[in-house]
Amino acid sequence: MSLEQLWAGWRLEYVQAASAAERATSDSGTARGPDCVFCRIAASGPPSADNGIVWRDELSFAVLNAFPYASGHLLVMPVRHVEGLDELTGEEASSLWSATLVALDGIRKAYDPDGMNMGANLGRAAGAGIPKHVHLHVLPRWSGDTNFMTSVANVRVMPESLDQSWQRLHEVLPDN
Repeated sequence: MSLEQLWAGWRLEYVQAASAAERATSDSGTARGPDCVFCRIAASGPPSADNGIVWRDELSFAVLNAFPYASGHLLVMPVRHVEGLDELTGEEASSLWSATLVALDGIRKAYDPDGMNMGANLGRAAGAGIPKHVHLHVLPRWSGDTNFMTSVANVRVMPESLDQSWQRLHEVLPDN
């Protein structure tokens, strides 16, 4: 197997200009408080089906993704508005990792998946839809959960509502 590379050193200027333009015109800016959807959710109180939060502690929380890739798709994030993992205090980083482990365990108990996807899209260029409030994705996967609808029609078929996902996960997650 050969791998050919095309060197295009002239593109660096374009890439840097595009990145600068994205930073200057980003519609999410430095949104905090009432302008950040995750900050609004964090301020909405204890876990409930209304706010989608399935688990929380003082520093972190897990919330259902409103636009899930699979039933049970959770977003785990710090309560405090920070853009990068490097901005977390040691206590916040520890809480975020503990919350991620709680999310993994809850999904495993609630859905019995064949595997899990877990990751972070850090920055808009990396795919983050909300790049200014760092968050981790945790979601169940099954052998065969991708079908022709996703491949051909670019549509996902969700077998349960967000309310059902919330109930299923909330029942197996520890009280907080």
